[in-house]
Amino acid sequence: MQIKNKVSSYELKQEHIRKLKTPEIEVWVNKYPDKDYLIRINTSEFTCICPKTGLPDFAAITLEYKPAKFCLELKSLKLYLTFFRDIGIFHEHVINKIFDDILKACQPKWMSITMEFNPRGGIATTVKREYKK
Repeated sequence: MQIKNKVSSYELKQEHIRKLKTPEIEVWVNKYPDKDYLIRINTSEFTCICPKTGLPDFAAITLEYKPAKFCLELKSLKLYLTFFRDIGIFHEHVINKIFDDILKACQPKWMSITMEFNPRGGIATTVKREYKK
């Protein structure tokens, strides 16, 4: 018996996620780039849209990074994250899009993002990605 790999019609909505035009994430110059210290940013108010149901997905985000030359400006980060409120995107795609954009903006020594999505249908999803220079 051969099993067909059927691609969901919702998958096609994810085709251009990497090129999604998002708000700019601003940074400021770190005056202690020679020091190795950790910055942790938490929010429990992240939302995006489930591309299958059109219903909101809610997540807590923990972003940790060791800054090099730049630090993230928090207001612009908040506006950036709010942008996803109306975007239909899979959990695995949204963490990678956010990670890539933050990495590009501040170029840290090390960074980790964990997104813990609220349960839907009895299943909770946690997605994590790390980077080390």
